[in-house]
Amino acid sequence: MSGSLSYPIGQFKAPENITPEIITQWIDEIAALPAQMKAVVDGLSEEQLATPYRPEGWSIKQVINHVPDSHISSYMRFHWTLTESNPTIKAYDEKAWAKLSYHDEMPLAVSLDLLKAIHQRWIYLLKSLSESDLEKTFVHPENRKTLNLKTTIGSYAWHGKHHLAHITNLKKRMGW
Repeated sequence: MSGSLSYPIGQFKAPENITPEIITQWIDEIAALPAQMKAVVDGLSEEQLATPYRPEGWSIKQVINHVPDSHISSYMRFHWTLTESNPTIKAYDEKAWAKLSYHDEMPLAVSLDLLKAIHQRWIYLLKSLSESDLEKTFVHPENRKTLNLKTTIGSYAWHGKHHLAHITNLKKRMGW
């Protein structure tokens, strides 16, 4: 549901007709995310970074650490899909990853730099895809769904905006 604490921009729904213009827009949104994430946390205190975006939700710091983990996984999924025929990709337990203790000691700049670096590589990859590449598919093991790369680009453009909204909405609610 749109506007909720869990889904502040609603859930991802791919358009029926994904045009080259839509793909370009999504790629531009993915390219813009690292600078947006860096800007949204700039100047926040450690106490603010430790604040969950919703009750029983992740802290801002956990969200910032999660996004590069997730996007690295997607980047790898694109490689598998481009080099194998309809592979079953590797899923991971994002909630368990978010709780890994080393994140508490690591400066947030490390995750922000990683996000910037992975997005720089990912954008080169995404811009190189042909129409036939965009139609290639993979299988997600958790729900056995077959997904194509075209739609996956949109879901990750959404994913970045989704987590950015978690932080911006929390900052508005808290008056930061």
